[in-house]
Amino acid sequence: MENPIYPIYIVSKGRSASMLTSRSLTKMHVPHYIAIEPQDESDYQKALDKFKLRKYATLLILPFSNHGDGPGRARNWCWDHSIAFGAEKHWVLDDNIRGFYRLNENQRIPVETGAIFRAAEDFVNRYENVPVAGFQYRFFAVPNQKLPPFVKNTRIYSTLLIDNNCKFRWRGRYNEDTDLCLRVLKDGDCTIQFNAFLQGKAGTQSVKGGNNDEFYHKELVDDESFSKTGYNPKGTYNKSKMLVEMHPDVVRLVWRYNRWHHYVDYSHFKDNKLRLKLGVVIPKGVNNYGMELITK
Repeated sequence: MENPIYPIYIVSKGRSASMLTSRSLTKMHVPHYIAIEPQDESDYQKALDKFKLRKYATLLILPFSNHGDGPGRARNWCWDHSIAFGAEKHWVLDDNIRGFYRLNENQRIPVETGAIFRAAEDFVNRYENVPVAGFQYRFFAVPNQKLPPFVKNTRIYSTLLIDNNCKFRWRGRYNEDTDLCLRVLKDGDCTIQFNAFLQGKAGTQSVKGGNNDEFYHKELVDDESFSKTGYNPKGTYNKSKMLVEMHPDVVRLVWRYNRWHHYVDYSHFKDNKLRLKLGVVIPKGVNNYGMELITK
């Protein structure tokens, strides 16, 4: 079985009761790190035993806590951690992902192997100008809709493969993923979003803990619609507004699905071209990385 060659990090806070991403990776037999804040260590240690995760999950204790700046600081710490032992790239994942999938003949097939990470790594490594890549959300891969195996020059969320030589780092309190991708694209480089490989990401503000308790639900929660829907519209408003202020040339604020969202015009980057590394020869045929389609 193929597994990723680059380290995988999950940044997590206050979600020891769910451990969704770690449980998904453990089911796939994929080793990974979970970066947590010191006050959560006891709860996460118990969760490793409760969910039988110790064989594949390793806790990393961050040197800070309750700073209120969002997950960027922890993600940058993981970035430095991967560099410290010589990794050229690293994966960083959100902590609320319910499984991973391979899109096969328009069907979203659950995978129980780390081969999808390795296949993505090998594909990205063909090119010299892809600092950020990752997987599409499962709910955006509609079964009756034909999708290409990958899309370039768009946003990458929640499951990201990052080149450690990328000149940009995580910043800002909200929408760090989009901001990082936009800076990469504005610099003339490319991103790759895989439709062939999908992540079962939980909806925004739908899993207790993490940024929800840190600031989304704390900001103006007396709003009437919060009590009716369980979403804090001001939380999503503030995070979308910050992105508009960072990138007013390509981002605008829109109201959709009963809450505020940001809209990014990625057409500005359609001319960013992938550049093959010198000497790379793309192999013919299909490499399934040992994956087999099994009916259970």
